[in-house]
Amino acid sequence: MPTAPINGIHLYYEVHGSGPALLFAHGQGGNHLSWWQQVAHFQARHTCVVFAHRGFAPSSPVSGTTAPDSYADDLEALIQHLNLKDVALVAQSMGGWTCLEYARREPERVRALVMASTSGRLDFSQLENQEIRNWIGQSPSALAELQARGIHPAGGERMAREQPALAHLYWQISEHAPASFREEIRVRIRQLRTESPKLLAQLPMPVLFVTGDEDWVFPPAAGPEFAKLAPRGSAVRVPAAGHSVYFERAAKFNEIIGRVL
Repeated sequence: MPTAPINGIHLYYEVHGSGPALLFAHGQGGNHLSWWQQVAHFQARHTCVVFAHRGFAPSSPVSGTTAPDSYADDLEALIQHLNLKDVALVAQSMGGWTCLEYARREPERVRALVMASTSGRLDFSQLENQEIRNWIGQSPSALAELQARGIHPAGGERMAREQPALAHLYWQISEHAPASFREEIRVRIRQLRTESPKLLAQLPMPVLFVTGDEDWVFPPAAGPEFAKLAPRGSAVRVPAAGHSVYFERAAKFNEIIGRVL
């Protein structure tokens, strides 16, 4: 299996296709396998790179209490390991902590940044928007209801109901990482989500926010609000989709992100 010996761990990665580099960073409920529908779509005209964050199999196991602090460092080292001159980054949920930090450090090496159902370390509660405030109040009970029904919160009710095989696959990929580790990750990334949304003004590249209208993990209204703060920001809200638009509505997601790649 291809691994990069970086920052004291072995980071698992795969490279598919050829063309301008397109790198995908998965969320807390995924790993490198999560992007199967994107790799199949983009590999004919892009060099697609997928990897498993540290702690997510088959990368080296580590403590979840500190793993997210190293994610941007690991991404930088992987890009160097692969000798990529520049990249377009696609971040899903937790992957936003990884990709946004790298884009802030190395803006000249990032052609485009896609933030899917995420704002990384940027605190969406600082946005002045009533829909977001309402969502913050409603989200805990909505997530508790999904969990009580055995529905993965990042998959959502609609995927479980309309695409049960896809929802099952999502669960299977998620279970590659222990539940205790994923909970440690969830706690740590929330601790790190304290920074001002105004930091988006520093990013010169196209920044696209994609959110699902039925998401109870990340507020759908936050994407358009964040996009207003980036010089080249844009946003798309996808109807009939939950937290994992890339997985649940892959054809639509691929079409949307293809506009900025």
